[in-house]
Amino acid sequence: MDVFNQIDGLLPLLLLGIFGLLLLIQLYFLLFVYRKLAAYKVPSETTNAAELPLSVVICARNEEENLRQNLPKVLSQDYPAFEVILVNDFSEDESKWLLKDLATQYPNLKVVEIAEHVRLKHGKKFAVTLGIKGARYEHIVFTDADCVPESDQWLRHMAQAFTGGEEIVLGYSPYAKGRGILNALIRFETFHTAMSYLAYALKGKAYMGVGRNMAYTKSLFFRGKGFAAHMHIPSGDDDLFVNQNATPHNTVICIHPEAHVWSAPKTTFAAYYRQKTRHAGASKAYKPAHRRMLATQLTSAFLFYVTAIALLIAFPQYWPVVLGGYLLRLLLQLLIYFPVMRKLQVKGLIWTLPLLDFCYYMYICINGFFALFRKEVRWK
Repeated sequence: MDVFNQIDGLLPLLLLGIFGLLLLIQLYFLLFVYRKLAAYKVPSETTNAAELPLSVVICARNEEENLRQNLPKVLSQDYPAFEVILVNDFSEDESKWLLKDLATQYPNLKVVEIAEHVRLKHGKKFAVTLGIKGARYEHIVFTDADCVPESDQWLRHMAQAFTGGEEIVLGYSPYAKGRGILNALIRFETFHTAMSYLAYALKGKAYMGVGRNMAYTKSLFFRGKGFAAHMHIPSGDDDLFVNQNATPHNTVICIHPEAHVWSAPKTTFAAYYRQKTRHAGASKAYKPAHRRMLATQLTSAFLFYVTAIALLIAFPQYWPVVLGGYLLRLLLQLLIYFPVMRKLQVKGLIWTLPLLDFCYYMYICINGFFALFRKEVRWK
């Protein structure tokens, strides 16, 4: 009986100790990682010295309507020397004829057609590789068919980021604002993901990028043997390439508001689940140090909430300690997240931060667990 009494007495102390440790880990990420981006000063102007020629590569499969709406805004960038390589990857809609019409209007549009082979199935990495091989210029900017630049200065800002001799430029691609909790969750997840990879890039530890808005050099692609190391993984043409090739000295960020590239978010939880599962499949191939880094951040936040709830249910007398730890973390989040949210054009999410933060970690961690048991074999 005495043994059980001792265990009962030690259990709340053990939970409090775990709660305190998890809080310290979370404070570390806030103060020593994300604060880097909060303090970052976005360059306010572009210069003519940044006008090096660019190739823009876009891969599309059955994206006729998106191409009709968005491609002219890419082709009409206010930039002196650029081409757009549109890889039409076995589209079964009317994309081919639309692209023929656009090519007559825009001489800087080059279309690469891919026909599906009966015995040869390929993913997006094959299409991206053909686009890079077809590019005329050394510096290549990437986006998707369902994306639209914030302004006609997008390429000018991306080009300026290369002027220090860097080889990788990490841009930012937010999702459009809509109604409902799913839209808010998607936008918050996109913000949090961007805050993480941009802040780590500023620390010299870049680990991923997003293909809706990023750039790198053609020579880096071929020097690193393209996607050869992870061609067997359906996704990862963007984040795995950066994970494999980024160094502390060859990667910069470009987050000027005029350089953002917008996308339409998923509208159902099922579609969002499939998207996040595909992304989780690529993250399993990250370098071990990066996997540990991301796992520590995500699981410590998830367990922070779980431990707090367990303490409140099992030992409610310790509510002041739990509330104090929670409020300390929330206060630092508000102070650090808000300037980042302003830079990334999602400052309205600050009002629902407590709810979104909780939902985000619950969803991402639980979905990531189930993603371990699911195989994803197709790009589209």
